[in-house]
Amino acid sequence: MDDEKPIAEQAMETITTAVEATNDAAVPAVKKGRKAAKKVAKKVAPKKAAKAKAKKSSKKAKKTAKKAAKKTAKKKKARKARR
Repeated sequence: MDDEKPIAEQAMETITTAVEATNDAAVPAVKKGRKAAKKVAKKVAPKKAAKAKAKKSSKKAKKTAKKAAKKTAKKKKARKARR
């Protein structure tokens, strides 16, 4: 450190250097992280879509079965009422 420069200026230079070094290290790390996240997303997204589709179709099947059961119950009730 320079004895001729004020302490505050020396401290600011040190901090600036540290921040620049950290920034230089952080930028590639963030880029690598984004790239990895994209890779994972490409693998996970199709699986999630397939699961959602399966869930939707199973819900639809349950709904259809429920409707059919209601319909038959209604028919039975109507037949009973005719007797």
